[in-house]
Amino acid sequence: MRARIPGTRAVRGLLLDASDAASSPAIDALYVDHHAWLQAWLNRRLGNAADAADLAHDAFLRLIDKPRRFENAPKARSSYLRSMANGLCVDLWRRRGIERAWLDALAAQPEAVTPSAEHQAIVLEALYEIDAMLRSLPPRAARAFVMAVAGGMTHKEVARELGVSTRTVTTYIAQGMLHCLRLEARQAAAELPHGGEPVSSFAPPSLDGPDCPR
Repeated sequence: MRARIPGTRAVRGLLLDASDAASSPAIDALYVDHHAWLQAWLNRRLGNAADAADLAHDAFLRLIDKPRRFENAPKARSSYLRSMANGLCVDLWRRRGIERAWLDALAAQPEAVTPSAEHQAIVLEALYEIDAMLRSLPPRAARAFVMAVAGGMTHKEVARELGVSTRTVTTYIAQGMLHCLRLEARQAAAELPHGGEPVSSFAPPSLDGPDCPR
């Protein structure tokens, strides 16, 4: 379940803090002039007022992370916001699709093996990350990776299915494995203290110690 989005005044306050890359009045005016319009556009696109409100806030919160300057033409600002919001809609639909598939898989399991709510949340988050990883791959590489890793197909079977050589399949799967390793590295770095810098308890021996070779 999504955390509650801050109210209009809170978001405007956050927008005012994003003055390092764009002037505060410009960002604040963008919110005042376009928030209601963007939320109405999202409501028509999604058919859900609550989702539209959430995504409208998300769109402006993204401008806090990556502020940008706009030309004076209102069409340029509207076009940028609409493009960003459309991407947020696609992301929402993908996540909902993953959630539905996960719930369908759970419904097919015996009640005795139903995982806890915490475990379900962990699995869903992993599925979101896998989906993002697969979307970052070229389409054929993603298909090859899924068929070989999730489907258990051999490289020859994948090559026959895709109409490519086994060497190409090996390259595709290597791309997928590399993306997985990068994802795992980012997760491990995020869990480390001191901004992702590993903390080592290893102390090098003193050069003047008795065990130091002469």
